Amino acid sequence: MPSRNSALREVKSRVFSILEGTKPNDPTTKVVQLAILGLIALTLIFLVLESVESVYSSWGRVFRVFESATVVVFSLEYILRVWSCTSDSRYNGSRGRLRFAASPLALIDLVAILPFYLPFVSADLLFLRTFRLLRSFRVLKLGRYSAAMRDIGSILRSKREELTTIVFIMMVFLLVASSLMYVVEGPHQPDKFSSIPASMWWAVVTLTTVGYGDVYPITPLGKLIGSVIALFGIGLFALPAGLLGGAFMEQVQKERRETRKCPHCGKELE
Repeated sequence: MPSRNSALREVKSRVFSILEGTKPNDPTTKVVQLAILGLIALTLIFLVLESVESVYSSWGRVFRVFESATVVVFSLEYILRVWSCTSDSRYNGSRGRLRFAASPLALIDLVAILPFYLPFVSADLLFLRTFRLLRSFRVLKLGRYSAAMRDIGSILRSKREELTTIVFIMMVFLLVASSLMYVVEGPHQPDKFSSIPASMWWAVVTLTTVGYGDVYPITPLGKLIGSVIALFGIGLFALPAGLLGGAFMEQVQKERRETRKCPHCGKELE
């Protein structure tokens, strides 16, 4: 019996290691992760093609068979993850398994397969069909298999305070710009600048330098304020790009320094 339990633990540990990618250089892990990546990409392609009525009417059966096959694979993957997670010391016991199932990545895995089973719910409600759009959430599973996406996630977490500050500044500037244009242009264009929330559409379009041209100032003072806001918008929206670009370069350099260290002694390699 002890040997059987030991073998089961080894299988769990192996399955968890492959699915979680704890050993990225392992050949089996590479094959499984590449297969999952390919399946996710095909799923998104089929989702796009399914929206074309002429394509779906001609190949509807192929779409349905492919959807069923992918859901079987993703369901099996989800079940194996939940089953094998107890091999990790962080998820020991039943509570650990529940904690793993409630983690963000595990919930993404569940959302990726849940829409397939919704049509079988015994409720004649039309809005349930909209949940099938949640199939597009399978793209979020890429975060499990892409080191670059994991790096981006860690960068966003490390710079969350700076990004929060930038977003706050943007919102304040948006409010100020909308208020100014409401006061200046509101009396002259009551249909377009009828309120501060209505003026926010112009402010967003101007600050992002999109400029649709459907709403614009007509008074000299409004044009002057709009020009200043547009110039500030260029620099304001460049802040998060520069911040994330610098953080990404720091992450790349950090990984390069780590790869140059000896895995046994930790010294720098020549």
